[in-house]
Order: sequence, then C-alpha cells, then structure tokens
Amino acid sequence: MTLSWLSIVRLGLVQMCLGAIVVLTTSTLNRLMVVELALPAVLPGALVALHYGVQITRPNWGFLSDTGGHRTRWIIGGMAVLGAGALIAAAAIPLLDTNFAAGLGISILAYALIGLGVGASGTSLLALLATATAPHRRAAAATITWLMMIFGIAVTAGVVGGLLDPYSPARLLVIVAAVCAIALVLTIVATFRIERGLIARPEPDPMPFREGLAEVWAEPKARAFTLFVFLSMTAYFMQELILEPYAGLVFAFTPGQSTSLSGAQNGGVFVGMLIVGIMATGFRFGALRDWVVAGCVGSAAALCAIGLLGQTGANLLVPATVALGVFNGMFAVAAIGSMMALAGEGRGAREGTRMGLWGAAQAIAAGFGGLTGAAAVDIARTLTTDATAFGLVFAAEAVLFVAAAVMAARIMEGRTAAPQFRGEAHV
Repeated sequence: MTLSWLSIVRLGLVQMCLGAIVVLTTSTLNRLMVVELALPAVLPGALVALHYGVQITRPNWGFLSDTGGHRTRWIIGGMAVLGAGALIAAAAIPLLDTNFAAGLGISILAYALIGLGVGASGTSLLALLATATAPHRRAAAATITWLMMIFGIAVTAGVVGGLLDPYSPARLLVIVAAVCAIALVLTIVATFRIERGLIARPEPDPMPFREGLAEVWAEPKARAFTLFVFLSMTAYFMQELILEPYAGLVFAFTPGQSTSLSGAQNGGVFVGMLIVGIMATGFRFGALRDWVVAGCVGSAAALCAIGLLGQTGANLLVPATVALGVFNGMFAVAAIGSMMALAGEGRGAREGTRMGLWGAAQAIAAGFGGLTGAAAVDIARTLTTDATAFGLVFAAEAVLFVAAAVMAARIMEGRTAAPQFRGEAHV
C-alpha cells in the first residue's frame, strides 16, 4: 500500500510546521538583531549560515532512515530539536543586548540545534514521500506538501507580525514558544501510524555511509541535479537575510510591518506554486524546464525592481516583493517536482540518501548565499547609501538567477512529463 492523498496531506502538515518555525529564526530574529539591536547584518547572516552548514549532515540522516526504517521517529525527533533551538534563539535576543558574549554563545548553540532539527526531520519526511508515494502522484505530492509549507510560513509571518507589535522580548518569547509547541503536537498527530501498512522497501546492501554516498554521487543524473540545486539555491536565498532590514532601514517599516512583508512574499510563493501545479499538472501546459526558466528570469526582474524602488522612494515595496514571491514559487515547485521524480531513479533503496544529498546542496547554498548577501550589504553600506548598498546586492542576485535559468535550459529536458536529464550534460 502506498500513501493515500490523505496521508500526503498529513505529511504536508509536517512540512507546514517546519516552515512555520524556520521563518521565525531566519526572518523575524534576523530583523531584530539588525534593526532593534543595531548589530551588523553579518552576525545573523553567520548564525543562519551555521544552521545551514549543520545541514550538511542531511545525507547522514537520509542514509540512516534508508537503513534503519521507521522514518517517522526521525521526523518527530527532528521537530522537537528544531523547536528547542528556536526557543533558545529567541531567548538569546535580549541577552545579545546586555551581555553580547553570552548571547552569542547561546545563539550559536541554538542555531546548531535548528540545523540538526531541520536536517533530521526534513530529510526523513522527503524520503518517506519519495519512497511511499505512487509514481504518478509524486509531482502532485511535492506540490501539495510545499504549498502547505509556504502556507505555514505565510500565515505564521503574518500572524506573528500582528502580535509582535508593540515589540518586547517577553512577547517574542511567548509567541515563539506557542508556535513551537503547536508545531510539535501537530507533527505527532499527523504522523501517527502513517507508516503502518506501507509497501515494504527493499533493504539496501549493507555498506558504510561514505560508500553509499559515493554510490549515489556516481549517478550522472544525481550529480548534475546537485550542481543545479547549488547554483539556483544560492540565488534564491541571497535576499533572505537582507529584505526585512532593507524594509526597516530604507522604508522605515516597523518590526511588525517587515515581518508581515515576509508573509506577503511567501504568500506570493504560494500563488506561484499553485499556478505551476494547476497549469503544468492539471492542464499540462508547459514543461517543468520552462517553468523553472520563467521563475528564475521573473525573479531576476522582480529583484531589480525592488532595488530600484529604494532609489526612487516609490512606496511599492509590498507589491514588488509579492511578485518576487510568485516567481520564486514558480521556480521552486518545478525544481521540487524534478527532485521527487529523480529520487526514485538509480540504485534501489537509496531515496533518502539522494534527498539528503540534494538537501545538503541546498543548505550549503542557502548558508553561502545568505551570508554573502548580508556581508556584501555591510561592506557596501560603508561605501555608499543604504538604498544603493542593498540595490547592488539585489542586482547581483538577479544575475545569479539568470545564470540558473541558463543552466536549467541546458541540462533539463523540455518535456512536461517526467523530468529527465541528459546523461552527457556536465555542469
């Protein structure tokens, strides 16, 4: 028996919980450090990069769930660790203001826990979807689960944005604790007995982790897709740590307004994913490659517009950010559809390892992109105005999106059906 549509939606609830917690740590806490505490943007950039860097362990988690089975326990355990890390990170915010050294030490511990939790829970969740979803449902399952994740991010950012004003450390701690507790309970309920009765997976040949990872890396499709994920995700995440500070410093947004801006952006991502899901799957309009390219090019155009708004002073940041979200969603869901299909190809019983490999590439790119964007803004702000400094970084990110579009057009086949990669392509 494979996953039913109800079971897929239940796993989507888990993905929604992951997004709800992570958005607090990468958006809200980041803005508080830069604007309210007047710390350099590179500090939260380094902390978020740490949480992504720790996710280089994703292949390990995938390999463990491949060999040990019972992926549910890794999903729940990871969510618990993620929630603990988020709570500790929120508690460290006021400490950074009164005792910087102690606050920094606690923040480092917190973001390391966040990375471990996301890696364990997220990789095991994706591996369960890849192994237990019927082949003809995989693309739809990817769309459903990611739409639910974006919905969780958008709703959490919007609600927290409204509850956080007027800001106080105590109010922040209560809100984060409530979000983490709800997420953990919902994860336990959603995964209860979900693996019972699923079709038995073939056990992989016993081998050390390094050999299993090398075996997957030797597959041309897995290797090409890994390199594409790294470039595209670097472009995708460069604005993550600077958009809210940009709104606060250049457009004088309050903490609640900038958090709501993040919610609006992720609402746009939701719409973009929905468009691709309906058009590509329901109406079979456009190949996945076409949607990836369109999403990348549109994201580049939206980033250029966001950067120019700071120069003109036009009060159009919210609609421009929503447009960025829409094009980001188009790109992301098409790439995820490819990932879900490719996870089941190649040597059997290695779905978790492949998902872990691509997750690690995404995490490394996200950390690198986020930290690079934040550091570049700090450097540029010493040389020019805030608006110009942020605009230059947005322009650089737009260039990377165009490069990712070129790579997608080169390595992905232009078929609407199951995405394939040319075996001879080298990136």
